[in-house]
Amino acid sequence: MLRATPLSFIRSTSLLFIVSVFFSGFTHATSKEAYEEALKHWSKVLVEFVDDKGRTDFISLKEKQDDLKKMVDFIASTSPKSHPELFPTRNDVLAYHSNTYNALTMHEVVKKKIPKNFSSFFKRAAFFKFRGVVIGGKKTNLYDYENKVIRPLDEPRIHFALNCMVKDCPRLPQQPFLAETLDKQFDEATVEFFTKDNHLRFDHDKNTAYLSWILDVYVDDFVESGKAKDLASYVNPYLDKPIPEGYKIKFIKYDWTVNQQP
Repeated sequence: MLRATPLSFIRSTSLLFIVSVFFSGFTHATSKEAYEEALKHWSKVLVEFVDDKGRTDFISLKEKQDDLKKMVDFIASTSPKSHPELFPTRNDVLAYHSNTYNALTMHEVVKKKIPKNFSSFFKRAAFFKFRGVVIGGKKTNLYDYENKVIRPLDEPRIHFALNCMVKDCPRLPQQPFLAETLDKQFDEATVEFFTKDNHLRFDHDKNTAYLSWILDVYVDDFVESGKAKDLASYVNPYLDKPIPEGYKIKFIKYDWTVNQQP
């Protein structure tokens, strides 16, 4: 036999539902505001400590880390996986990962007392693979973050946005990556990358184009064949003067010196 539901129970249940909906919306709003605030702190870091050549004043940053730490603290608690509602589009996700990788790498350089370089395999492994970072409540490392989270998003231009804080990385911009302008920012970063002699140069006497090591190690991200000889098909749309047909492709030795301002 069904029994009538007490009126007091209905009222209390309704009240709980209203309260839960209210606080759910409040939490969402607060999280969005927290993300915007974190980006403001990251923007301040880029403006204050990064010059127009993409070099970072790590020495001064070490003495004034508050803004960088606030960005890192936000990253530790929030990611597209932990808070998907904050990152509704592909560009939202890509912008988050671009800023996050750069902020965490910068922070780790400062934490590691500003090493001079990552010139050996063991130094790189110690820094990128064996130093833990926290993203969205999950512990990982910069190597796994790049290769297991960022690269599977299948956006080759992000390689010209990610910065490992060394001299032959793409230039670190003085503003954050933003979803609404991301395609323009990625295109500009890619075009600029190939204007630098340490990323692309020619030896016309030998019919050879020399490309950055980045295109060697991540060749599968740029061309389906996975073959260096096909890289011109990816690179040429971003060049004023394309790599001539039939040119050999070789790669430039990478400078792993930490990109500290003079």
